[in-house]
Amino acid sequence: MMASFVADVGGTNIRLAVIEDGHLSHIKKYLCADFPSIEAAIEHYFADMPDLIFDCGCIAIACPTNNDWVKMTNHTWAFSKQALKAHLRLNWLGVINDFSAVAHSLPVLRADQIIQLGTGSRSETGNIAVFGPGTGLGVEHMTHTAEGWQTLDGEGGHVDFSPCDETDVVIWRYLQKLHGRASAEEVMSGRGIVNIYRALAEDQQHPATFTEAAQVTAAALDNSCPISRQTVEQFCRILGNFAGNLALNLATTGGVFIGGGIALRIIDILEHSDFRKCFENKGQFADYVKPIPTYLIAEPDHGLLGAGAYLKQQTASLNA
Repeated sequence: MMASFVADVGGTNIRLAVIEDGHLSHIKKYLCADFPSIEAAIEHYFADMPDLIFDCGCIAIACPTNNDWVKMTNHTWAFSKQALKAHLRLNWLGVINDFSAVAHSLPVLRADQIIQLGTGSRSETGNIAVFGPGTGLGVEHMTHTAEGWQTLDGEGGHVDFSPCDETDVVIWRYLQKLHGRASAEEVMSGRGIVNIYRALAEDQQHPATFTEAAQVTAAALDNSCPISRQTVEQFCRILGNFAGNLALNLATTGGVFIGGGIALRIIDILEHSDFRKCFENKGQFADYVKPIPTYLIAEPDHGLLGAGAYLKQQTASLNA
C-alpha cells in the first residue's frame, strides 16, 4: 500500500509518522545520535512498516533549508535533498525549516488543539503570526494566496528587544552590559528566562541561585521564590508586547499563536498574567489589535501536522 511520511527533526530527536488525510499514525521517536545519517533513521522507520511503500514525504528540520545541501546546526547530520530523495526512492520530497512546519500547522489545528488567551475572533484566511520561545526564538508569518498558505520567512527572533516598562529597562540594561545588544531571543527563550532572573536578582541585590530555566519556572509555579515569580510574570508581559508587535506588522487577523514548550509549561501563570493586556497596549492602535485573537498551541505533534499540511498543499498543486 502506498503511503506518505512526515518527519520532525531536532538536534536530539527525530520524530516520524505516516500522514493520511491530515491525520497522523504510527508516530515514532528516535534519538538522532543512534543513527549515522538521516537516511539511516528514515530507512529504519520504513523497515518498521513493511506493509507500506512510501512514495513521498516532508521533512521539517531545525536548520536553514534554502539550498540543496542541508546541514544541521545542532547535530552532525548533513545531506543533499536530491540525493536523499533518490536514495529513498521517493516521487516527491519536501524539506522545510522546522518553524515553517509549525506555521503550516496553524490553519489545520482543531479548537481542542489550541488554547485562546483573551478575547478576539479569527478570520479563516487572515494573515497569521506564530512565535515560539524555546532553545531560541522562532518567528514566522503566513499569508493566504490563490495557491494556498505561504510562509513569509525571516529572522524575527533576532530583532531588538524594546523595553515597555521600567522592569524591561532593568533587563535591557543588564543585556546591554552583558552582550552589547539586547535582542528578542535573549529574553524570550530558555536562556532568556535565566537572563531576566539574573537581571532582576542583580537589581534587587539578591543572590542568583538558579542557573536553568526549568529551575526558575518551577520556583515560580510553586511560589517558592519571589524573584522567580516576578521573572515569569515579566516574561509573560514581554510575550504579550512582542505578540502585539507581530499583529501590527502584518495585520494578523488570522491570529497570533505561541508555540514551543516553555509557554505551555507556564500556562497556569500565563492565563492569569498581563499577557493580553500588554498585547492590546498599543496606544492609539489599541482598537486595531483588540479584535485579533491570541492562542497557545497545545498540540505536541504540531510540527508533524504542519509538515503534513505542507506536503498535501505541494503535492496537490503538482497533481492539479
